[in-house]
Amino acid sequence: MSGAEGHVSLVRDGFLLLGFALAFVLVFRRLGLGATLGYLLAGAVVGPQVLHLVGDPEGKLGIAELGITLLLFIVGLELNPARLWRLRREIFGLGLLQVTACGIAIAAIVALGVGFTPAAALALGLPLALSSTAQVLPMLQSSGRLRTPFGERAFAILLFQDLSIIPMITIITALSRNPADAGGPPGWLLGLSTIGAILGLILAGRYLLRPLFRLIGNLGEREMFVTAALFTVMASAAVMELLGLSTALGAFIAGVMLADSPYRHELEADVEPFRSILLGLFFLAVGMMLNLHTIAERPLFVAGMALALIAAKTLVIFAIARVFGMTSRAALGLGLLLSQGGEFGFVLFAQAQNALLISPEAASLFGAVVTLSMATTPFLMTVTRRIRDEPVIAGTEEREGPQADGANALVVGYGRFGQTVAQMLIASDVPVTLIDSDIGMIDVAETFGAKVYFGDGTRLDLLRQAGAAEAELILFCIDGDQLSAEFLEAVHEAFPDAAIYVRAYDRRAVIRLKGSPARRIVREVLESAIVMARGALEDSGVALSEIDRAESMFRARDRERLRLQIESGDLRVARDKIITQPMRESGGG
Repeated sequence: MSGAEGHVSLVRDGFLLLGFALAFVLVFRRLGLGATLGYLLAGAVVGPQVLHLVGDPEGKLGIAELGITLLLFIVGLELNPARLWRLRREIFGLGLLQVTACGIAIAAIVALGVGFTPAAALALGLPLALSSTAQVLPMLQSSGRLRTPFGERAFAILLFQDLSIIPMITIITALSRNPADAGGPPGWLLGLSTIGAILGLILAGRYLLRPLFRLIGNLGEREMFVTAALFTVMASAAVMELLGLSTALGAFIAGVMLADSPYRHELEADVEPFRSILLGLFFLAVGMMLNLHTIAERPLFVAGMALALIAAKTLVIFAIARVFGMTSRAALGLGLLLSQGGEFGFVLFAQAQNALLISPEAASLFGAVVTLSMATTPFLMTVTRRIRDEPVIAGTEEREGPQADGANALVVGYGRFGQTVAQMLIASDVPVTLIDSDIGMIDVAETFGAKVYFGDGTRLDLLRQAGAAEAELILFCIDGDQLSAEFLEAVHEAFPDAAIYVRAYDRRAVIRLKGSPARRIVREVLESAIVMARGALEDSGVALSEIDRAESMFRARDRERLRLQIESGDLRVARDKIITQPMRESGGG
């Protein structure tokens, strides 16, 4: 093929793929079935199995796998090292149990139900234990649940699955019947290579990437920033690929290393369009690779194995999630969400085929099983929504949810603190939307003429529905210690034009919210305590000038102590700033 012909073929293929994808995704979105199923069916129709309009699905899959790499990079940008460390129990506890238990259960089904040898059954069962990161993470992101406890546990499992690819390759190599595999690197060497590569990426992120982005930022060249962002992803993925490791894992580590950098949001904005296009192309390529002839020859086997795979993973994950303290409904939702086979199954099936553990026909059949299971996930999540969602509290069925009504301020939490804040805003003619989840309080507020919407104000999707994207102020007046710096960062990222104000339970909460994008953090009892102290001093006959001096001294010392505590992260520092004995302004600074 000449260069001109190749160019025409590429343009033609792109035109057809994007056209079919646009049509199918629009229809399936309209039907509420999600974009993934639309991409899969569009690929199957336009590909070599039906209309024969576009060929070379393997080549397109190789390019489209960059979409998974970019997806993991973006997820890494949302997980700073501290948050990742906080999830270590879920990653290495919940994730390890899921991969191990599902792998053994599915291998047993394959061995007993199909009659494969134990080695072949294990080579198929372990890959089938993996779920589709490319499918699950966008579903969590679009629903606003990625940063919730449910989303974090789902992500922890997916991350461990990605880490487990290397041990799985090692196991398949150890079981290999191919003499050529005998000279391959031992498993311990692969493990050391993984650790070395991760440490190398961490050092590169700190000492090379951050200075690079600082230089580009000073130049003010947006195009160079896009180039540097893609270079970062490609370089981290290339290093891992060179070592025979997971490219997506490399991109994820690079994202984590840049999560605390000031360039995080710019990087995410630059990479996101490429991620969306390539991930769609990935599912198109998977649909094109769906061997419809194989399914037509053995439809009962493919459908039965897909059903067995979904049922086994759902039951196992449900049981494990219950052990980890999730409610029955949330555990069922997690099981169904992760019940499909994953994209890395195709890679491991090829590995097992090269190791002479399974035949090419078996690899094709189980590839069809994976694809079919991926296609069922949107259906399952739609038809089970009623039984997965937590029951509605009595009396809330007909509560009106918050609507985007043009308010300048959102007040989340309408208790004794939020009521004062809201009334002062309203008195200044600032339009306010009030949100709370306490039904009794909402009913009482209504008797006094206040319109309070029912809802959980810590959900991004609900804030968006309430008009946060157009609001100038978001004020979290929630009782207790419920907010985190990560959540406030997510709110700021979603609604960058809104100034965020936070009610903090005590100085510990203020210290914990260090580095958050909140415009102001107010300790809830500080001012009222000062008012009480002033009243007590006045009633005791202390001169007003002396009261002002005492308040000024206390505020200065408290402010300095809090600053030192925030900088160090240690509540015990600056204890000498606490006033424990009488003093004059000139003494004991």
